[in-house]
Amino acid sequence: MRILCTNDDGIHAPGLKIIEDIARKLSDDVWVVAPELDQSGVSHSLSLNDPMRLREVGPRHFAVRGTPTDCVIMGSRHVLGDTRPDLVLSGVNKGRNAAEDVVYSGTIAGALEGTILGLPSFALSQEFTLETRQKPLWDTALAFGPDVIRSVIKLGVPRDTVINVNFPACMPEEVKGVVVTRQGKRNQGFLRVDERRDGRGNPYYWIGFERLSVVDVPAEGTDLAALAAHYVSVTPLRLDRTDDAFSDKLRTVWK
Repeated sequence: MRILCTNDDGIHAPGLKIIEDIARKLSDDVWVVAPELDQSGVSHSLSLNDPMRLREVGPRHFAVRGTPTDCVIMGSRHVLGDTRPDLVLSGVNKGRNAAEDVVYSGTIAGALEGTILGLPSFALSQEFTLETRQKPLWDTALAFGPDVIRSVIKLGVPRDTVINVNFPACMPEEVKGVVVTRQGKRNQGFLRVDERRDGRGNPYYWIGFERLSVVDVPAEGTDLAALAAHYVSVTPLRLDRTDDAFSDKLRTVWK
């Protein structure tokens, strides 16, 4: 089985080594094509107006001056030549990709691009807390990642579905199990705009995060609830985002 690994944290991110270690528990034919620079939050961006640069950084390891989407395209359509990958693994992201994160995440986008290209694809993310932010518990992803992937592959991944896997911020022995979840929804009040001044007094801005005074209790059955309870969350995400229920209502307007 030929596996293509990518991420959005960049070619030198520690989580990329973890995804490669996970891949090597599944196959000896592992290739890494990842962004030259950190591409967190770029979503499904595609480089159309700027050229992409490809640099070989080691055997079967390539850096692309572009987005995770670019990396999967370059890997599957150029780097690997005529033999396409059988599986795409994106991650392991530093930080969870749950709830609305899936809209912004470059990690999710890398897996989505693999799905668009007709390849079974997984996005893997390791949650961290304030205490483990500087040293995420990568051992948890490494302990559970291979078996989760094997189990899903054995069942069969639907053609237009990407598998989003999140590992909880706890030690492997503290994980209570693996559960299938749906995408959650959080209070977006945690986003804020941070205004600062440069050396000349001109304003510039960061999109930042702040802790909420009242913490929402995540809905049962969601990825957020699973992680809070120390479960590995497995969420199938569909490429087709059509709202079928509202489509039926709309049809009553234009009969």
